[in-house]
Amino acid sequence: MFKFLKRKPKNENSVAFRREMAKKLDGKHIKYVGERINNEEIIIGREGGLNIRNGEMIVFASGIVVFRAEIDELTASELMSGDGVILTAHDLEHNGEYRSVVAYYSYYRK
Repeated sequence: MFKFLKRKPKNENSVAFRREMAKKLDGKHIKYVGERINNEEIIIGREGGLNIRNGEMIVFASGIVVFRAEIDELTASELMSGDGVILTAHDLEHNGEYRSVVAYYSYYRK
């Protein structure tokens, strides 16, 4: 009823903030996903989505899971333009390697 009274976690390193951010990203459609390697962004997937399953954030693109991480350990920062999000964590899909990927949102007119 009084959504404006609901307090949002301010500490970006807190588990509560990470869960709130993941909930905000859940179900977003993405145009493409890139990974920055040696100051160059490489496209690792196209057309997909961001989903939460069993406490994990899953980035699905090009018909495969390109990134999967525990929500409680995931750092998610939206781009200043609002066009996407940077996800950083140990990637469970790639043997726990510490990675940062950038997922760019798709926009659909309603």
